[in-house]
Amino acid sequence: MSYHVSSLAVHAAADQLEQVKAAIEQMEGAEVPGTSEVGKLVVVIEGDSRNSLADRFEEIKQLPGVLAATLVFHQMDEQVELD
Repeated sequence: MSYHVSSLAVHAAADQLEQVKAAIEQMEGAEVPGTSEVGKLVVVIEGDSRNSLADRFEEIKQLPGVLAATLVFHQMDEQVELD
């Protein structure tokens, strides 16, 4: 089983920052640990496959009010299940 985590820098229209933040936080495995009043958000997404993170990244880029989203970091760890 694998575990993936990515961080994104998201730039939203400043007047839509709260709506963008709320929409991202409703996505499974996503959180917004930081924002700025000029419309910048730090977003962390996690899941069990690279494809699920890529799908979520695309969803974020398509949200109303999002001007740009950039992948900053991605890490994958293999998790071993113990009996």
